[in-house]
Amino acid sequence: MHDGDDNTGSTAPVSVHPHPTFLPADTVADASLFAVSPEDHSGTRATLLAMHLISWNVNGLRALHRKAGLVPFLEAHTPDVLMLQETKAGIEDLPDELKGVDGYQVRLFSATRKGYSGTGVYTRYDPDEWIEGIGDAEFDAEGRVLGARFGELVVLSAYFPNSQAAGARLPFRLKFGAALLRHLQGLRDRGLHVVLGGDFNVAHQEIDLARPKQNQNNPGFLPEERQWMSDFLAAGYVDTWRRAHPDTAEYSWWSYRFQARQKNIGWRLDYLCVDSILSARVRRTGILGQVEGSDHCPVELELDS
Repeated sequence: MHDGDDNTGSTAPVSVHPHPTFLPADTVADASLFAVSPEDHSGTRATLLAMHLISWNVNGLRALHRKAGLVPFLEAHTPDVLMLQETKAGIEDLPDELKGVDGYQVRLFSATRKGYSGTGVYTRYDPDEWIEGIGDAEFDAEGRVLGARFGELVVLSAYFPNSQAAGARLPFRLKFGAALLRHLQGLRDRGLHVVLGGDFNVAHQEIDLARPKQNQNNPGFLPEERQWMSDFLAAGYVDTWRRAHPDTAEYSWWSYRFQARQKNIGWRLDYLCVDSILSARVRRTGILGQVEGSDHCPVELELDS
């Protein structure tokens, strides 16, 4: 949730690309990942086979590493792709242990403001291209979205802005949501399928937080934020965990205060959403509430071929 640490809502001036930055990967992905030959007739790679994806707001990648959290987590859960939010670091800031995790490559998309925001991806497979940002300098300056394309599938790690107390940054957050939707539609117009994982900084329904009535006017449960989530789903996306667990109350974020995690007074702020066509490939989705190291826990998704 953290973004509220920034009470001003301001960012330093920055020069970024006016469109998302599409960067070809340096190496060719492992052909064993594909049901057919690596190149199809459209010039993009064939559809991926089954994939295991995890998203986690780590509340500082270096801080998690100091708690001995990330490398053992990767070794224990072996995701094909790990999406990170609130990394708070550039690649140059990482210790060697995080730059060279056995079997993975890592990419970070950092905010211009040091130690703030940022997204990242660890992947076992070489993407066809990296997609940095959403083509809007106002948001790309904060490192809010990093994507990787694997054939027809684009996996995006997204860190939504916090609306802050009294909705001080609500207009910024809603503007980000509109820009992100345009970005996603642009990818779908290319014939691509989308997995959007990350800290959405909203509890969509009352079942998604422990104390809805006490939080009606608090950031993360404001009517405008919840309406954006409803509109996003209506635009052709699926909240994979909620679809599989329509009546279950589980959470992915707990305040560090008042022993909230021990008492399970939490919010479900972290999502793995897919486009409606891709939703037919969802095998399993879960919330890894037992995993510590951050005030968020990871969420996971498995896709069939």
